[in-house]
Amino acid sequence: MNLPLFRGAFLCCVFLLLLISKPHTVDAFAVNQSTLLSSLDKIQPRSDDLPSCEIYCRGDLLHTIQMAHLYKDSKTFVDMKLKNSPTVTIEKFKQFMQKTNNSPNQTEVQNFVNDNFEDRGKEFVSWTPEDWIENPRFLNNIRNAKLRQFASDLNGIWKILGRKMIDDVHKNPEYYSIIPVNNPVIVPGGRFIEFYYWDSFWIIRGLLHSQMYQTARGMLSNFLSIIQRLGFIPNGGRVYYAKRSQPPLLSGMIKSYVEFTKDEQFAIDGVGTLADEFEFFMENHMVDVKGYKLAVYRDKSVGPRPESYREDFENAKIFNTQEEKQAFYSELAAAAESSMDFTSRWYINSVNGTNKGRLTDLKTRSIVAVDLNAILYSNAKIIAEFYLYQNNVQKTAEYEEKAARLLEAIQAVLWNEEVGVWLDYDLINQKPRNYFSPTNLSPLWTKAFNGNESTKISKSVLKYLTDLKLDQYPGGVPNTLESTGEQWDFPNAWPPMQHVIIEALANLRTPEATQMSKELSYKWVRSNYDAYVRTKAMHEKYDASVFGGTGGGGEYETQTGFGWSNGVIIDLLAKYGEDITPANGAIKTTNVISLIVVTSMAMIVSTFRRSM
Repeated sequence: MNLPLFRGAFLCCVFLLLLISKPHTVDAFAVNQSTLLSSLDKIQPRSDDLPSCEIYCRGDLLHTIQMAHLYKDSKTFVDMKLKNSPTVTIEKFKQFMQKTNNSPNQTEVQNFVNDNFEDRGKEFVSWTPEDWIENPRFLNNIRNAKLRQFASDLNGIWKILGRKMIDDVHKNPEYYSIIPVNNPVIVPGGRFIEFYYWDSFWIIRGLLHSQMYQTARGMLSNFLSIIQRLGFIPNGGRVYYAKRSQPPLLSGMIKSYVEFTKDEQFAIDGVGTLADEFEFFMENHMVDVKGYKLAVYRDKSVGPRPESYREDFENAKIFNTQEEKQAFYSELAAAAESSMDFTSRWYINSVNGTNKGRLTDLKTRSIVAVDLNAILYSNAKIIAEFYLYQNNVQKTAEYEEKAARLLEAIQAVLWNEEVGVWLDYDLINQKPRNYFSPTNLSPLWTKAFNGNESTKISKSVLKYLTDLKLDQYPGGVPNTLESTGEQWDFPNAWPPMQHVIIEALANLRTPEATQMSKELSYKWVRSNYDAYVRTKAMHEKYDASVFGGTGGGGEYETQTGFGWSNGVIIDLLAKYGEDITPANGAIKTTNVISLIVVTSMAMIVSTFRRSM
């Protein structure tokens, strides 16, 4: 039997059955803020029993140490290792507070930390992946020698970012804030010394092109095991992240793995766990809007985010009541779950309902996010496909039905005919949010659109992009057009969002969209290459307003490494390597004077942009 042909025919039959079945209807109701907030109580992640959470997630010890301002970055403390068990440490802390009359000074708090905690990063050791090879096949597709060397350098960075968990983490997990996993990982880099959920989507893409199938499979197995333990995948590999997730991209990662390796058995073994993750989102993130069910980002944490405790606590002082402060903390955590922490995309001005404001105007939980719903649609389609590998006809039909319902809702609520793209939806003011973000094209990225309308959609989407001159920026597509100083706002351009918009346009398959996709790809590779030649590093984010410029703003300094940046460039070079060359006039050697001039110009342009 021709199994792929059989699957295709079967899916066509399922689709026809769905077309003639009863339409999905949901009783509409008036959405208000109190309804939205009370619905958060439904979320029940299985993370309360994580053994070290009483140290790293909440409590007086966490508050006292973080408010002492011992470290420039609040994440430093919560990544430290305990010298004693949580029980002993808390008892010592009580004695310490009694001794200091509950008012220790900064030096005393620092001494307590020195006596009871070890430096951060003790849970991992550096690890060279066993399946790393010096010359993966994709390098042969890159015609230009300089870009081929660039790609080779990026392939080498996987060895720098490799980490293996020490045995003591498994023996004594309560001494660490890390979530134990069995297989080594590739970390993003910089301050991010643990694994992160959505970062891994682009890391996995890069690993697969680098033929590091064993490393990729190990990371995917880690994620599956975490769902089995906690019910979902946290934001990152720390216990203090275990009340929120990130965009659920594991299904997409495993689909990529299967496409590269043909290891369908891995998908068959994991599909039930992927379905569990999907159902977690469907049960805990959905709201009713215009008679449809769609998803919002949200969390179940209480208090400031541990890794940004002091910053959150200080920002919350503007609010008068504990209820208002907690609502703000939840908005911060929900924005972190979205992975765009932070951006005007999540601002709802209380006076005029626009995106003008500041961090205290966050209303992430009241915004139906285009990207989250497009990703959930993709999850349902992939799960249906994986169940078909099992020849499980009933489950395949069930998840095709779920995908169809999501597609119908996305089109009915989020597609905006006048603007010509999909838009986030404001549940408070019950209106679309006509503000640019690459996520406005995410249904194209996940193929959550009607392929028969590709020509029509292509015209409207290209007009939208060109009218906003988004193809004119020298350093990539900015994440928004608002200059707020937050890192997910203008002028910053982020590797995952470049990949989203590039793949979105390519999926339309029209000549015009394909051409723009290529042009954006070439520009991104060239600009990243220029930055790499000058700085000898890959950066977490870049500056759209400056060719070769690196990003800034936000809660922490720009990080280098950088896992998803490597993965995106490797993916683009694997796809376009025969055609692309470095830009004319790109800096070929690191020269002190030229470096100073270029960096100064980048800073001037960025400052000017932010002041506009």
